[in-house]
Amino acid sequence: MFFPEGRIRVFLYGKPVDMRNSFTGLYALARHGLQQDPLSGHLFVFVNRRGTQARILYFDRSGWCIWAKRLEAGCFISDWAQVSHREMDWTALKLMLEGIEPRRRAKRYAHGSAAPAGTSMPLTTPVTSA
Repeated sequence: MFFPEGRIRVFLYGKPVDMRNSFTGLYALARHGLQQDPLSGHLFVFVNRRGTQARILYFDRSGWCIWAKRLEAGCFISDWAQVSHREMDWTALKLMLEGIEPRRRAKRYAHGSAAPAGTSMPLTTPVTSA
């Protein structure tokens, strides 16, 4: 996704969404739930009930696009009670997709070769001979 950051507006839908929704269903949620024009070129972010999947709907002048991400561990939204329909900035969207939330306590996925912060991981495994 490459967007001119200064002109893009991002709208988060503040209720859990069924991820079986495709272009038409997400269009309807953006149009009627967020009261925005989906043809504007802005980004509309939808998250499932468990908070493990997100879809972003946008129109790029030639057609509809959906960008999707499913997490291996953790969640995008930790407490639905604190979420409402709102506009968020481009930076907040990038942070959300990377798993950075100021008060987050949920564990996020880490690739098996990556060591957790603050730990040392040997580069090679010692070989023992019998």
